[in-house]
Amino acid sequence: MKKSLYYISVLLIAISFTTSCNVMKRVGENEHLLTENTVLVDDKKDKTETISNLIYQKPNGELLGIPLRLHIFNLARPNIDSILNDKYRNPENPRTGQKKLLSLKQYEALINSKKGFNEWLKKTGEAPVIFNETKAERTAVGLRKYFYSKGWFNVKTSFQVEKDSTQRAKVTYNVARGNPYFLDSITTNIASPVVDSLYHTKFEKHALIKKGQQFDELNYTNERNRLTSELRNSGLYHFGQDYIRFDIDTILPGDKVNTELIIENRAIRSEDSISRVPFKIYKIKDVNIYSDYRFENKDKAITDSIQYENYNLYSYEKLKYRPKALTDAVFISKGQIFRDLDRTRTYRYLSELKAFNYPNIEYIENEQDTTLTANIYLSPKKKYDLGFDFDVTQSNIQTVGFSISTGLIIRNVFRGAETLEISALGAIGASRDASDSKDQFFDINEYGGNLRLSIPRLFFPLNTDKIIPKYMSPSTRISIGATSQRNIGLDKQTLTGAFNYNWFPSKKVTNNIDLFNVQFVKNLNTDNYFGVYQNSYDRLNQIAKDVNYIISSDDLSIPNGADAFINDVLTNNTSLIPNDDSYQDVSNISQRKDRLTEDNLIFSSSFNYVKDRRENLFDNDFSIFRFRAKAAGNLLTNLSKVIGLNKNSNDKYELFGVRFSQFIKTEFDYVKHWDLGKKNIFAIRSYFGIAIPYGNSDNIPFAESFFAGGPNDIRAWSAYNLGPGSSLSTNEFNEANMKITLSAEQRFNLVGRFNGAIFVDAGNIWNVLDDVEDKDAMFEGLNSLQNIAVGSGFGLRYDFSFFVLRLDVGFKTYDPSRPLGNRWFKNYNFGNAVYNIGINYPF
Repeated sequence: MKKSLYYISVLLIAISFTTSCNVMKRVGENEHLLTENTVLVDDKKDKTETISNLIYQKPNGELLGIPLRLHIFNLARPNIDSILNDKYRNPENPRTGQKKLLSLKQYEALINSKKGFNEWLKKTGEAPVIFNETKAERTAVGLRKYFYSKGWFNVKTSFQVEKDSTQRAKVTYNVARGNPYFLDSITTNIASPVVDSLYHTKFEKHALIKKGQQFDELNYTNERNRLTSELRNSGLYHFGQDYIRFDIDTILPGDKVNTELIIENRAIRSEDSISRVPFKIYKIKDVNIYSDYRFENKDKAITDSIQYENYNLYSYEKLKYRPKALTDAVFISKGQIFRDLDRTRTYRYLSELKAFNYPNIEYIENEQDTTLTANIYLSPKKKYDLGFDFDVTQSNIQTVGFSISTGLIIRNVFRGAETLEISALGAIGASRDASDSKDQFFDINEYGGNLRLSIPRLFFPLNTDKIIPKYMSPSTRISIGATSQRNIGLDKQTLTGAFNYNWFPSKKVTNNIDLFNVQFVKNLNTDNYFGVYQNSYDRLNQIAKDVNYIISSDDLSIPNGADAFINDVLTNNTSLIPNDDSYQDVSNISQRKDRLTEDNLIFSSSFNYVKDRRENLFDNDFSIFRFRAKAAGNLLTNLSKVIGLNKNSNDKYELFGVRFSQFIKTEFDYVKHWDLGKKNIFAIRSYFGIAIPYGNSDNIPFAESFFAGGPNDIRAWSAYNLGPGSSLSTNEFNEANMKITLSAEQRFNLVGRFNGAIFVDAGNIWNVLDDVEDKDAMFEGLNSLQNIAVGSGFGLRYDFSFFVLRLDVGFKTYDPSRPLGNRWFKNYNFGNAVYNIGINYPF
């Protein structure tokens, strides 16, 4: 990466001269540079990605109309070896004298570095695309095959080449499709009676080829795959795709196609012949599970065995698992017909247990009674895994910090394939002020621990198999954790606990329920509030000077002076009156201080739904929809009423001396990507979230509120710096209880692994239905949508294959904190831009 950046810096200097360079530099005397392809389908241009992908030879890629990579390639010297030899290995050349200053090894390294840069230019650049008539002919043939496969059996293709005096060539491909053919009749010729019966009773009604539809070869391929899957899931152990073929007859009056579906009998190969016999349905005779099948055990005798619910469990040592823990992970059942699906689900479920290495499933055929014996071989992972991690950090809070974390994984804790994870963290650091203090140098510390138990089933007193079958891979997670921080912000002690269910109704859908989630946060050093939130203190201090509460050379002391001034203002013991802007600022500061310094107890339940249509990591055409609903405090409120808890002076219930939060929260998030081809992707994101306090709460805890800005949000504002609404807040952390975000981004390739993007982000946060009184920060109907901020900009990304390093530059395009009529394109320059560094794409 470091070398690439060096080359890029050199390259950018050279590129400034390339726009005037001759792109024909590497084009031979009798060659022509391909500059344009045009495909005419029935005399109309076709620019679709499908057709483009059929063209064997395409012009050099361009960026903003400039063939950048071609220019880079042209900078390389084709005869670099002879040039370097003449320069550095020629005794008559003065440069050779450098040998006296360098060792032979250093001298050769100097030569190789220059050769390496030349090779890098070739690799990063793109050689000129020279028109090749053979490839044009292959393209014409490919176009004809494609349209033929889509039902245009009389299609004709050709191409013309336009060459000019500047050695450039343009190619036009002509496609005359003619009339398409349609399916007129579909008949069957199925040799095995059992297959014929299955097809007509179960599979025919869902056929992908139907009378009246235009012929499409892809439909036949998909139908062959569908039938193969259906039959292998219907007991036909020996069935394969090769037994299915289609006989297509186009010799009919008109543009009609007759299709005959042919499924042959099973082929049994002997040494010198092949015999055909009808397919038979196989059933599972026995299921044997070997719980500790390791290489070192392969020659040992079985010492422990048990039969449990029609499963035979064997072990070379003492069986270490409860039988139900293993049989619940197996979908192959005695007495049922053979199904490929059962084997696939068993593989997946056993892998998800994370207790075994990749399992092996073997079927033994019993020809006499058409049954199968399923042998499942499991190789357990080590019971204990211990890991350590050590980090050195530096931030705006601390000059240096050291942390160590450790994690212990214990598998099969209760003999049910459960996994217990125990982790601990310890950290020390020196704050920015440590050198000015009489305290110890390492004045920052944090420590904590976490326990998490993963259970590969729903841990529930009732049987849930009918509601959430085991093929949905249900699991339960129980966790508890605690942390303590000193000299970090307000100093906190945190206790968390969760009881969670997770399952997958389909490959694309994930469901998650937090049956309960508890968060308890205790602030230990609230007197340091104005030391942490310096902007609030500076504003308060300035107001105190403006009203002569203190003399201009003094500052309010922390915390006593600042607290006393707030109290005097709100009790009308200063010259400020409630209608003054400064009075309102003090009131807002006081309100925010009370909320951020209070202890929090959140007892909530939530439901999460995710539908991810992405096929794999390389799929660039997909959508993701996320929904979350959360409710907090209802159970505690009802219990408080039942047991008759007394309310505090603010008419709120408290538990362990802390007012617990009560609210409902919901979030909607939709992401869509379109693959436009040639490494161009258009992506959008829309997000809406709202949290409404009620009952025992007048506002939303800081941890559950929304913020705007940052590298994955509205990128023209830094994190927590936008909003709420049109307010020009000076808080370090701006947050609210409602959020709207809309983003669009065009992504494209620049050079090699370097990609670019242009983007537009819009959104904001507001306060709604809570105790905030600042009208500029509140959402009061559709008119408040005029306060949606808009940011635009561009980005540069480097693809490391396993992650993407991203730099985005955002400009404030529409700033709602400015007066109406003066919001568009103010301070739209690099001096006021926001630079975001992130990992992977923002959405």
